[in-house]
Amino acid sequence: MGYWGYYVVARSGQPLDKCEALGGVREELTLLEERADGWQVWECPGGGEQARDVGSMNALAAETGAPALFAYVMDSACAVVEAAGPETGVWTACLGRAAMTGYIGGDERALEDYFLPPGDAAERAVGWARECGREVPLEPLDEVLRAAAEPSAEELFFRFLDRLGVRGR
Repeated sequence: MGYWGYYVVARSGQPLDKCEALGGVREELTLLEERADGWQVWECPGGGEQARDVGSMNALAAETGAPALFAYVMDSACAVVEAAGPETGVWTACLGRAAMTGYIGGDERALEDYFLPPGDAAERAVGWARECGREVPLEPLDEVLRAAAEPSAEELFFRFLDRLGVRGR
């Protein structure tokens, strides 16, 4: 059995567990990493029947005044990504598309009922990064959005963060 849980990523001058937008999971949040330029990566475990509502990334972006995103990792096989920026708005994508089709009980076309296609998600990700003050190329993001979650969705998510320009120290 793989990992189930959330990663919450935002830039803020205060710890994210102090943000009202995350108040419903404040007690479950654990700081995982502090990255360059004030970026924070927090973890909130839980999955299956223990899945939590971590809150709205739109509300977190509004509260911090900076873009925010989360990934809900499902059994280390795939992840739902929701991102928001005060200017760019909200968008949703997935990582590990083949595995995600199994979770939704559909096919590749059915994924587009829930998530942006990889090319569209990559374009939105470039805009999100630009709002963060980063200029990032489209192709590496598109590549990650189309990749299998090998060896895990967690590693694919952190690769996605790096390509967004949210880098470690």
